Amino acid sequence: MILVGRPEDIPLGEAVRVDASADSGVPIAVFNVDGELLAIDDTCTHQDASLADGWLEGCAVECPLHAACFDLRTGMPSGPPAKTPVRTHEVVVADGYVYVRVEAPVVDPVPVQAAAQAEAGFTAAGLTEAARIETAA
Repeated sequence: MILVGRPEDIPLGEAVRVDASADSGVPIAVFNVDGELLAIDDTCTHQDASLADGWLEGCAVECPLHAACFDLRTGMPSGPPAKTPVRTHEVVVADGYVYVRVEAPVVDPVPVQAAAQAEAGFTAAGLTEAARIETAA
């Protein structure tokens, strides 16, 4: 678990950014929504911007860069420009301190997906020439 601080260090309607890159792969933002502490990956999935610097409205945060909104409970974007959700994290308050429980570090799925597609004969433009010849035969 990652130590965030004391509950009073996170004012109502505000967020703090925690450098958790060694534990989670990315920084984490912890928000205080009407006394409920919610944690998500701090980096917007549309473009690299700190969500802790965004605008909090209810249980949603708006990215300060291009106005992508994310639900703090689910991590889901409400619409474009973001299409990919951010990870959510469990917040634990114990002995007067706030902690965030994180899962394994983030693995960027794009290179893995691209490698699998290339191995299957696909490119960004569609089938590779070798795959087209093979399927035509």
